[in-house]
Amino acid sequence: MHPDTWTAFFGVFPSRTITRGKPYLLPSGRLGSRPGKLNLWALESKPAVHSDRLEPHLRYLIDRLSLPRDDVRERIERADARMRFFCYWDNETGNRVPYVSEATRKLIESIGGVLEIDEYR
Repeated sequence: MHPDTWTAFFGVFPSRTITRGKPYLLPSGRLGSRPGKLNLWALESKPAVHSDRLEPHLRYLIDRLSLPRDDVRERIERADARMRFFCYWDNETGNRVPYVSEATRKLIESIGGVLEIDEYR
């Protein structure tokens, strides 16, 4: 599904998009050397949330997307798409545990979303 469809659906402008077969900007701001392989609609929390905990970032995304919504899971399935909450977790010291409340985990699961945490040491 074209990224503009998700912009209209959520009523939120994304941080980044990729359209299959079209040139796209890398996170660095440079133009990618190849056309997009997939359609992507991404909303980032980092510019708006100043916290080193995951929960505030997830709550920001949930609030901005007005989740939960009755129609979101069906829309994702019908589009053969995925909703992924992808988090970078900076854990240089190795002693920090990423906390996500049970309520937030259940909400993400209820809409067919997946929570992925990429830990950096």
